[in-house]
Amino acid sequence: MTYTNTKTKNIVYAGMFTALMAVGAFIKIMIPVGSFMVTFSLQFFFALLAGLLLGAENGFFSVLAYLVIGLCGVPVFAHGGGSAYLLKPTFGFLIGFAAAAFVAGAVIKFLRKRTFQAYLLASFCGEIVYYLCGLVYYFVMFNYILAGGAETIGVTELIEVWLLSTVVPDFVLCILASMMACRVFLLFEGVSGR
Repeated sequence: MTYTNTKTKNIVYAGMFTALMAVGAFIKIMIPVGSFMVTFSLQFFFALLAGLLLGAENGFFSVLAYLVIGLCGVPVFAHGGGSAYLLKPTFGFLIGFAAAAFVAGAVIKFLRKRTFQAYLLASFCGEIVYYLCGLVYYFVMFNYILAGGAETIGVTELIEVWLLSTVVPDFVLCILASMMACRVFLLFEGVSGR
């Protein structure tokens, strides 16, 4: 396979995962947790698959393209789109999708195995980074950037609302992404960066 064909294939696969991220945003469940509404969607599943199948860099850039499209105003996020999303405390979870794709891809490359256990470990590492990005961004944005009054969120409430409410369902998505990656990785074997 020539370099041009490989590059074209990479762009096509990255574009496919960018589109899947947009589709995953609309397959969602709203979970009421106290006064908050937490969104659980399939975006995390597709972000993990992007990293596992395309590799760290290509997976990261496919999710980054999705973020750029949404920030430009195309309503591909779970609740719309536009640059105002940067000021939403939950935007950190969107950043976390890109980080999860990168980490999952990097870990699977480091392990040099294509077993379910290796994929699951890579996915779990991606989940950890996803939540770190989301929780830190939410805490800083809510308490320091947008704080206009006495309303703040403490670490305990942050963890109860934005971690404990979805961490188990997201781990199920890690399992499903690992199972899917085991079945389809041969289709992506020619993708560079893996």
